[in-house]
Formats: sequence, C-alpha cells, structure tokens
Amino acid sequence: MSETDTIPLPKDIAAGKGLVNVQIDGHWIQVPKGTRMIEACKMAEAQVPHYCYHPKLSSPGNCRMCLVQMGMPPRLAPGQAPEYNEQGYQDIGWIPRPVIACANTVAENMGIRTQGELVEKTREGVMEFLLINHPLDCPICDQAGECTLQEFSVEHGRGQSRFVEDKVKKPKNVDIGPRVNLDDERCIMCSRCIRFMDEVADDAVLGFTERGTHTTLTCHPDRKLDSNYGMNTIDLCPVGALTSKDFRFQMRVWFLKETKSIDVNCATGCNTTIWTRGNEIYRVTPRLNNDVNSEWMPDSHRLSFHSVQGDDRLTDPMIKAEGSHELTTWPTAIEAATEALKQFEASEIAIIASARMTNEELFLTKTLADVLGTDNLTVVARKGESDGKLISADRNPNTNGAKLIFDQEDPSSKLSSIKQALRGGAIKAVIALQEDLFGDAGFSHDELAAAELIISSNIKANPTAFASDIVLPSSSFAEKRGTMINITGRLQRLNQAVQAPGNAMDDWEIIRDLILSYTGEKNDMYILEDIIKVLSQAILAFEDVTLSKIGDLGIPLIETGASIPLLEKEKQRIENREIVG
Repeated sequence: MSETDTIPLPKDIAAGKGLVNVQIDGHWIQVPKGTRMIEACKMAEAQVPHYCYHPKLSSPGNCRMCLVQMGMPPRLAPGQAPEYNEQGYQDIGWIPRPVIACANTVAENMGIRTQGELVEKTREGVMEFLLINHPLDCPICDQAGECTLQEFSVEHGRGQSRFVEDKVKKPKNVDIGPRVNLDDERCIMCSRCIRFMDEVADDAVLGFTERGTHTTLTCHPDRKLDSNYGMNTIDLCPVGALTSKDFRFQMRVWFLKETKSIDVNCATGCNTTIWTRGNEIYRVTPRLNNDVNSEWMPDSHRLSFHSVQGDDRLTDPMIKAEGSHELTTWPTAIEAATEALKQFEASEIAIIASARMTNEELFLTKTLADVLGTDNLTVVARKGESDGKLISADRNPNTNGAKLIFDQEDPSSKLSSIKQALRGGAIKAVIALQEDLFGDAGFSHDELAAAELIISSNIKANPTAFASDIVLPSSSFAEKRGTMINITGRLQRLNQAVQAPGNAMDDWEIIRDLILSYTGEKNDMYILEDIIKVLSQAILAFEDVTLSKIGDLGIPLIETGASIPLLEKEKQRIENREIVG
C-alpha cells in the first residue's frame, strides 16, 4: 500500500480526531496526541510498574522502573516515500535500549513493548538497585499490604540478593512533623512527597541531601512538615518511609473494611474512604474525585473522626426529672416530647437545625416545623476563611441543602430573632438538632434558662444536652447514610461505616418518630430510600434522584457559581501540560 492510494490511512483518520496510532504489545490503539507513554499503556490495559510517576504531579523520571522498549518507523533515505503494510501502518524498527514511559509522549506509528527480555531484564536491574540498601523488614513495616515496592519485587525482583557489602544505614523513626514520621532507610528517592509539598501544598519544606547511595530525605533547616496537607505525602509514599503518627502500628490494612463516604468538616465535601474494623474507625483517607478534591484532603479534616469516638457519646434517650437526667426508652422519650410540645402554641416553638444534617434529615425537619405550625426554623451558620485550596469558608457541609429545602437564601437568618424572642418570652420551647446551642449558635445560659422546654438530639453529652429536658442520642457522619450538596452544587452520598453506639438512632428516624407521634399517622417511611422518594417528589431539584444515580462520585444538582481553588489550579497545570491530572 502506498501513501497515494485513495483509501485513507489510519494516520490520516486519527489526525482528523487529534489522535495518533500507537502499537502497544502488538495491538494498535488510538490515543490523544501528546499522551504520555505510561498513560497510553494504561489505556491499553498494559501494566507499567512505576514509583516516581503520579498523574497529579510533575514527572522527574527518578526511579526508572517504568522502562519500556520503544520503536518507530525506520528513517527514510532522501527522496524515499514511506511504505505501508496491509493494515495501513509503517513497519516499526525497535530501538535496542529502553526509555522511560513516564516522561516521554507518544507519536504517530510508535510502538511500545511493556514485555519482552529487554524490558524484563532492565526492570529486574532497577529493582535490584532499589533493594540494595532497603531493609528486609516487611513483616514489621507499617506499609505492609500497601507497599508497591513489595508488590513489584515479587514480579520483577530476584529470589536472592547478590549484594554482599554492608548496607548504607540511614536515619530511622525521625520526627519530621507533628503528624508524620520518617524512616529514611526505606525511602527509594521517588520524590513524590517533595513534589507534592512544592506543587500542591505550596510549602516546599522537603528535599534531598547528600548524593548517591547516601541521598537522604529531610526537612529544610529549622522547618518541620507541619502543613495542614502534610499527611497527603503518606498516601503518596509508595513504601514505608512516611507513616502517620496517628495510624502507625495500629492495625494491618488487610483487616480493615473500606467505606466510601464524604467529609463533613466544610462545604467542599472531600471524597473519603473510612477504614474500620469491628465498630471502630482507624483512619480516614482521601478518595479520588476530580470534581471535588482531586486526590487530596486537609490533615485537620482527615483526623476529625476522633471527635466521634469517645466516652462522651450519648447512647440512650434521657428525660430530666428533678434536676437530673434518667435513662428511658425511645417510645417513652418520643411520647414525652410530643406531649410536652402540645402544651405550647406554634409560635412559641423554635427549631434550631444544623447545616451539618443530611438533605433527608433537613427535609423531615421542615416537615416537623410544618406539622407544628411554626415558622421559627433556622440553622446555625459557620464561617471561617478559605485556605485557598480545599477548606471552604463555609464550615457547614450542607448549607446548599438547607437553602434548597428551607427555600431560603440564608437559612440561618432567623437565628438572631429566635434568640431575641426567647429572651422576651415569646418563644418558650426549643428543639435543637445536631447543634450545641452554647457553641457556634452563640446562646447564653440566661437565654436558654428562659426556655420552658428544651429537646435536643446530638451525638455528645455537650452543654446543650445537660440543659435539655429531653435528650435524644443520634448518629455521627460515619454511622448513617444520607446525601449532602457541596459548595459547587454537587449532590454526594454519605455512607455508613460503623454502627452508632448503644441505642442511638439516625436523626431522620428521630424526627420521623416525632412527626408520627404528634400527628398520630402510621409509619410509611422505614428506610432512607423512602424519604428520598418523597423528597424527589416534593422539591423539583431532586426530581428522579436516587442513591444509585448519585453513585460514588456524586452528580451536579444545582448551579452555585462557586469553585474550588485547588481544582482551578490543577486545571491550569493540566492545560500547561505540567501534569496529566
């Protein structure tokens, strides 16, 4: 076949789409022009082992583990026309030396071999060098079960070491920051941590010192790895060099169950994985979602799970009698709350909900307010400063849900008037849901002392619980299911990772039971999906929404005009071809 034939060649067809033809392990595929070789191999489902490469970071070509064999059509003599085979491709001449796949891009009619004697021998050589000074302590290494050095050594390593000299001894168990420990003897100098701190965290605190086999990872003089994004280096580390002080030696990862969920510490709603065993949370790590948090999350958010695990958790409903709380059953507590509320006029009752509640809980809260006939419904605003990355200025995870369901641009606007009415005696009964009124809500002891009835649901024995006449124990973010709308208007799923302690219930169950007890109606909402069905019928934005449609990564629900700074920076770096993304 010649180039002058009327049948269009594969290269011309691909070029019209902005693609190039690449042969990977004998199979031709089309990939976008400028694609890195390692990404092209991934598209072809051909595994290329690597350590230094990460699609969210620049490619330094440090580790050399991603070596592949490359081929191109032979160079033409002057005046010689290219010749094409029956498939429309030029024959490939294979280069007798390997190239790194992480930093090289594909070209038309390129060939890539991820297998074969040349590639396998070079990988075995690289792996042997990586293991020369590496300690053979996999059974006690905290990274065991998640170590790619351990994984690739099985496939590409030797059965025994030929290195008979003494290993180079490097620092062990080094305190480089408040949350991260360094075992330098395990470091393979991939530089992922250095590049992350420089390129993503904007805190170039890490670097290499010395040369050759004595190269050592360290912090810059008079500095510590104290960035609020420092723990992301632990996730990036392919070996056991960087470990979490919080999780170190707590549990083997193969014993842990993984639950996909979302963060509830601010309106960004970082996607997370909750790692549990039994009924205990051991760690929370970020989960990839390019529309929310990329692959990162702040340290403060990932460690916040400790706040829901403590001796101050509420486990049973309680009713105050003669100044002290006594344990009771749920039917008794719900009935007591209902009878107490019926003693007041609708205008005398206020509901202070939380924008930390799920959409389903907020919908039932609005329903409860309608049943009681009160317009005194509000949430508590939480405002801070954005860190310019992933922490939103709105510290509530579901303000947009409250806006949508309460049909108010500012769902916290009635808080001050409720306080004033409480001081003046116009409001006499307060229902507090998932809020400590003495905390961010800003109530004083005198203001709450003026209330004749306080009913509260919360997860902890906080000051509001002590001041309440009826206390209803509820579930934390890790103990329930539901949905929330983040700052950009994305609807996301909260999933249950552990069971709530004792007899604590989900807030939606508590509010549902209050509604049913007050109205005397029969229960027709047994599971979360029943509420979502009613919600989708009542509010247009939720039309046809189901948990399965939301999926693990969420769906766009409303337009807010907001953006997430870290994602904007990442998009710019992708456009500049600095990273793959």
